[in-house]
Order: sequence, then C-alpha cells, then structure tokens
Amino acid sequence: MSGSPAVLMRLVASAHTVAEKAGAIVRKVLHSGELGIVEKTGANDLQTLADRLAQQSICASLSRRFPKITIIGEEELPAEEIKEDLIESGFSEEILQKKCPEEYSDLKEEELVVWVDPLDGTKEYTEGLLDNVTVLIGIAYGGRAIAGVINQPFYNYELGAGAVLGRTMWGMPGLGSFGFQLREVPGDRRIVTTTRSHSNKLVTDCVDAMEPHEVVRVGGAGNKIIQLVEGKASAYVFASPGCKKWDTCAPEAILHAVGGKLTDMHGNAYCYDANVKHMNSAGVLATLRNHEYYVSRVPQSVLQALKSQ
Repeated sequence: MSGSPAVLMRLVASAHTVAEKAGAIVRKVLHSGELGIVEKTGANDLQTLADRLAQQSICASLSRRFPKITIIGEEELPAEEIKEDLIESGFSEEILQKKCPEEYSDLKEEELVVWVDPLDGTKEYTEGLLDNVTVLIGIAYGGRAIAGVINQPFYNYELGAGAVLGRTMWGMPGLGSFGFQLREVPGDRRIVTTTRSHSNKLVTDCVDAMEPHEVVRVGGAGNKIIQLVEGKASAYVFASPGCKKWDTCAPEAILHAVGGKLTDMHGNAYCYDANVKHMNSAGVLATLRNHEYYVSRVPQSVLQALKSQ
C-alpha cells in the first residue's frame, strides 16, 4: 500500500472532526434558547434548528472533501448556499495513523454510502434529556455498515458548570473501537433497553418475551447502542417500524467492531445500499452477546406483524 492513507480512513478521520463540529452546533443552538422546533409527521417526530444546521454542516463538509460519495441524511432540506462557518475541513490525525483493514484498503469514494442522522433523539433534546442525544455518521460499502462515528454532544452535562462536554466514539469491524471503555452486563442478568416514546403492545410484548431482569426506556438509537457497549444493557429490542437506516448504520458498525450484532427481529441483517428504503420496517434487535437467544425469544405475533425486508 502506498504512503497515503486509504480513502476509507480519510473519510472516517474527516467524519470524526465533522461529528465534533456538529455536536458543537447542537450545543450552541440549545444554549441560544431558540430551538426552532417544527413537527414533521407529528408530536413525536420533531425537527429543530440544530437538526437542520448540523446536517448542513455534515453533508457540506464531507461532500466538499469527498465529492463522489453518496450521502443520505435524515432531514429533507432545501438546496441552499451553506455558510462557510458550518464547514469543517479538519481530520483526526489519530485515525489517519491507523492501518486500514486489508479488505477496505482499495475502496473508492464512489463505492461508499454515508448515512447521517444529524441529531438522534430530537424529542429528548427538546425535553432536556440531553444524555440521550447523539450525532450519527455511518459508512457503508456493499450494503454493509463498515465504519461508524457517534458524537455525544452533552456527555458529562450532569457534572454541572465547568465540565468538558461531549465525546466522540468510532469503530470499524476488523480494526476495533475507540473513544469508550467496553463493558458488559454480568452474564447472569438480562437488561433490555427499548424505546421511551414510541411504544405499543407489540413492542411491550416482545420486550416481555425476552424475560428481562430489568427494562431501561431511553431515547435515541445511538444512545441505546452506547448502553450496550458500556455495560448498561444486554439487548436493544424495538419490535416496530420507525427506526431508519441513518439511525442504525453508525451504531451497527461500532457494535460489530466489538463483536456485537444488529439485525431485524427475524435475525436478518439490514442492507445499507444507496437505493434501499430508509425504514427499518422489521424492527431492530441489537446485542453485544448471545444474539441467538434474543432472536429465539421473539414472539410469533411479532414475526408475523413485521415482515423481513
């Protein structure tokens, strides 16, 4: 391999600093007090000024540096001139120093699809549940999530004034995960994390079928995967359509990098090609370990209601 870093490593190194910039935008909008909230499809599907500015920043910054990649963002925004102060042109030097896994070393820009959720957990953001909020940038090749970056803009916010806010974690199967300490729930306990604001009978029945010792209800798909890799939950169980590809691409890559798994409720992998439908219509089941146990516990009623893609 030549001396210059592989395209994938450059893209991840750029996505890392871009996610940090987006996190700073998300904090700035909150501190301004002017959230600019609009309802998209209803009261549980919100968009704020932070969603809009963060997505503009991420998409413009990455497409300027990598003009041939396909970028798919959550927010449908009008085409407009992006202000220069939203552009982030830096790279993470630490990521550039790492050796790209052999199977990805020759990938071209045009083969990569980037899935962006500029602010995962918008409802929680508007309600002040700030630890639920993440910025998600996932990178896919051949339909698979191969790298992910998650920024938590308000990490440490409960420590009060003077705390350094925010952190960025990333991962790539075949290379590893970085920016957090991997922990696991003790093997004799099953802790299920599930939706806080999008529950229904199917969701509840499926959670109950896992026979959990404890159920944790929080917002944000990115946040739930962080719970898995930091030992606060054993499984993320969401037996409902509602999650989208931009919610799961980055978290799935990080989870896979530490030996975990994310599938639909049938145990089938999702595809992240540019032309797939955005909805994860067969639900989401994610685990750090023992995925087969959780798949085996999914009730027949859930499998019938949620057809696999």
